[in-house]
Amino acid sequence: MRGVAPVRGEGVRQDVSAADSGPGGEGSGPGGGGSGPPRFWPLLLLGAAVVPGSVLFLLGRWGDAPAVQAWRTVCLAVTVQALPFLLLGTALSGAISAFVPEGVFRRVLPRRPALAVPVAGVAGVVLPGCECASVPVASSLIGRGVPPAAAFAFLLSAPAVNPVVLTATAIAFPGNPAMVLARLLASLATAFVMGWLWLRFGRTEWLRPVVRHTGHRTGRSRWDEFRTGFQHDFLHAGGFLVLGAMAAATFNVAVPRSVLDTFAAAPWMSVLFLAGLAVLLAVCSEADAFLAASLTGFPPLARLAFMVVGPMVDLKLIALQAGTFGRPFAVRFSAATFVVAVACSALVGGGLL
Repeated sequence: MRGVAPVRGEGVRQDVSAADSGPGGEGSGPGGGGSGPPRFWPLLLLGAAVVPGSVLFLLGRWGDAPAVQAWRTVCLAVTVQALPFLLLGTALSGAISAFVPEGVFRRVLPRRPALAVPVAGVAGVVLPGCECASVPVASSLIGRGVPPAAAFAFLLSAPAVNPVVLTATAIAFPGNPAMVLARLLASLATAFVMGWLWLRFGRTEWLRPVVRHTGHRTGRSRWDEFRTGFQHDFLHAGGFLVLGAMAAATFNVAVPRSVLDTFAAAPWMSVLFLAGLAVLLAVCSEADAFLAASLTGFPPLARLAFMVVGPMVDLKLIALQAGTFGRPFAVRFSAATFVVAVACSALVGGGLL
């Protein structure tokens, strides 16, 4: 027996060991050594043997239903169609983040903020990646002296007007170039209006940018940075793609036709419904066109609103903006962007579709 009192950490470990040993002070196993099987091991063994087999049996029988087969077909079709564009977009985004100096963006912008807004909006075409990447890039641009209004115009337009997204839209809506043009114009209009609204009504106390680095770090391999960025963006956006495809398939199969007819009969209800759905689904911009094309029960104007709102306002973007710029900014900016995006979709779509 030791002659000194145990230190605080040892006492805690002894108490934990005593608590784990059970009422009799011995191990929980039959032999008292703490390494035996759990107390209810027969039930656990029975559950491990019966539950998986029962689930597989029920799924096998239920999976033969026509509705389930249709759900699988729609889900796989949306995922397979969108996956190549998601792969290309995230690869290009990682390459730009690793190899293109961020100072390029600041040098090409006009000094007057009112003119910098449309230039930054059009410059969004150089970031053909997931909308998640535009948030840290916008924060970095603000930290390097770019006017916030221009950075926000870039943030909104980059995921919506790049060539990958427009090409995916053209493939998702074959023979319908008006839909591609409407998406381009409505997205640019939303980015321009939000940038100018920030110039007029934005307040610095709403904006608390967090210092983040989104480009090349000195002393690190650019290829390693490309691989890391590509892997993060693809895995992160791929999860939302699969969830979005599952939700789209569920809407196509499970929602009664009478409900869709109710929204389809009222244009404004259908526009607001799909715009709100875009916020909830949080689908990556490289994939949302295929989901919109699969929602055949809704009019083209509503599907346009789905594609314009989605890359600019969704749950994951609101969380990213709140963590980067602060909650006061995220709440006001997201709400205003939603209203402007719906209005621009209605105006542009009403004239082209």
